[in-house]
Amino acid sequence: MFELEGKCALITGASGGIGGSIARALYAQGAKVALSGTRIDPLKALADDLGDRAFIVPCNLSDVDAVKALPQTASEEMGGIDILVNNAGITKDMLSLKMKNEDFFSVVNTNLGGTFNISQLVVKKMMRAKTGSIINISSVIGITGNAGQVNYAASKAGIIGFTKSIAAEVGSRNIRCNAIAPGFIET
Repeated sequence: MFELEGKCALITGASGGIGGSIARALYAQGAKVALSGTRIDPLKALADDLGDRAFIVPCNLSDVDAVKALPQTASEEMGGIDILVNNAGITKDMLSLKMKNEDFFSVVNTNLGGTFNISQLVVKKMMRAKTGSIINISSVIGITGNAGQVNYAASKAGIIGFTKSIAAEVGSRNIRCNAIAPGFIET
């Protein structure tokens, strides 16, 4: 497979199924992992299960000040950030005709805004190091759309466009930026 010994990865949304699985895979390949999310108990359980290279760095992506502190906190815990996995996201599903304005923007601001905010902070450090990897978790819904999920679809489509654009901006500095768009997951 691949070797990540000595690499440091920050994973948002690590308390969920996809984020937890990503953390496990990176850890298994030798990386230190900073586990971020809003649900502390699942983060603790995952860190305990993984071992001494797992660190808990709670963060609510809707809290701008907390987001600003997250990369620094994760970097202090692990000794840097080589890999950023923007996985965290929320849903507030409703048909668009009945969707509240705050529900639309809450999802877009958390899913897309959180990805932007964290990436912007981490990319600065990666540019100084002239290396890094950003993995943004989008969704097949960002490609196909889905009734009752205009906010989620818009946020996940935005992540795809964001990923393409930032990759064009930082690729020459040896920073990879990719998006993954999974379909429905059992968890």
